[in-house]
Amino acid sequence: MEKIIGREIEQKQLKNIIESNDAELLAIYGRRRIGKTYLIRNAYEKQLIFELSGVHNATLSQQLEVFGNAMSRATGFPIASPRNWSQAFTLLIDYIKPLIKKEKKVIFIDEFPWLHTPRSGFIQAFENFWNTWASKEKNLVVVICGSAAAWMIKNIIYNKGGLHNRVTRKIRLMPFTLGESEEFLKERKIILDRYQLIQLYMVMGGVPQYLKMIERGESSMLAIDRICFTKDGFLNDEFKNLFSSLFDDAAIHMNIIKALAKKGKGLTRNEIIETCKLKSGGGTSQVLDELAESGFIGIFNPYGKTAKDSVYKLVDEYTLFYTKFIEHGKLKGAGSWAKYSRTQSWISWSGYAFENICLKHIIQLKNALGIRSVHTEHYMWRYIPNKDEKGAQIDLLIDRQDMCINLCEMKFSNTEFEITKSYAKEIQSKMNVFIEKTKTRKTLFLTLVTTHGVKNTGNYIGLIQNEVKMDALFK
Repeated sequence: MEKIIGREIEQKQLKNIIESNDAELLAIYGRRRIGKTYLIRNAYEKQLIFELSGVHNATLSQQLEVFGNAMSRATGFPIASPRNWSQAFTLLIDYIKPLIKKEKKVIFIDEFPWLHTPRSGFIQAFENFWNTWASKEKNLVVVICGSAAAWMIKNIIYNKGGLHNRVTRKIRLMPFTLGESEEFLKERKIILDRYQLIQLYMVMGGVPQYLKMIERGESSMLAIDRICFTKDGFLNDEFKNLFSSLFDDAAIHMNIIKALAKKGKGLTRNEIIETCKLKSGGGTSQVLDELAESGFIGIFNPYGKTAKDSVYKLVDEYTLFYTKFIEHGKLKGAGSWAKYSRTQSWISWSGYAFENICLKHIIQLKNALGIRSVHTEHYMWRYIPNKDEKGAQIDLLIDRQDMCINLCEMKFSNTEFEITKSYAKEIQSKMNVFIEKTKTRKTLFLTLVTTHGVKNTGNYIGLIQNEVKMDALFK
């Protein structure tokens, strides 16, 4: 078994499943290349007796042929392709029965949504397999997995037919945190300082398959340059493949992504409809839910507002990077990233990308602030001014049960961040507008989150209450 990096909660869940006294149907989902298959294969290496993986855009006969090949590998004997899925699951039952008499075993059906081709009867056959036989077998674990997170949730987790309430466990596998990414690269003998690691994360996020592309001896700049800007770079054309593999009609999804990429502060649902010229109805809501469940966008509730005022933001690192620099970028080939890093576009992107990282590491921020045990809610807040008023936007509020609020300012810099008089005036104004418009009676703590720390906090002791450096995000 290969070492599993991180995934401590998930590993505990998988262990509990094997030790359970009941039949288990586990649905595991998460975006493409996130490590779902790796996790199951390694966690259940000793118990795995059958594995099947669907093929993208394959026909029914092709999928059945894949099933026959999987049965041949499992049994060690040549198995002809079944005529239909009902026959396929009958063959599977005959194979499994003698193997689960004494101990718990696992069958793993990967890329489950791809097996459900039009008019194939796959879902109905699987429902029958689980409901009439597998659910009664206490020594059987059935793991179904899919990258199309929204499909898995709609058709499996919230199935209204034969699989309604049949899933016994579910795992949504998320990207690595910064700390897990650091551990993952160290395991591969790649040692980089944390500023370089953050730069890589700003481009690739915590997607293991992307991080695998980094080679020993490369700086973050050289790695990004090779992987993203050379003709054969792994991430040079990943965008279209990524969306077409997850969504049947990906055009609308990609249009929304590109609209959000242009609006770093996010858009409301109505603004998305207007910008993308969409119809206001269930179809738009479904697409937004699919993008959120797949991890591409985040839904942020504004402080003091209701859910209908929610703001949607692009939070997937690679997607933001692709739309900003690769898709319409004028620079191509070796050396491109070094040139980009001296532009204003790079400065604005890096600031937004660092904010995204902080928003994904709230637990680490709370630990650094010493408020891990305090219940908190997390919001953004913005005030659109009337004439002759000052507007304000705060990208992260940590609203605490102990009657305090951390107003977080996140600043990315390659050196210590220096507070200028104009910046101090700007953030004081933000606080004043926030107090005036929200009428809050809670104590406000202005919190600066930076890469290398703040150079001159001593000059602004009454203004800056907390300071968090990037090292805290790795813990």
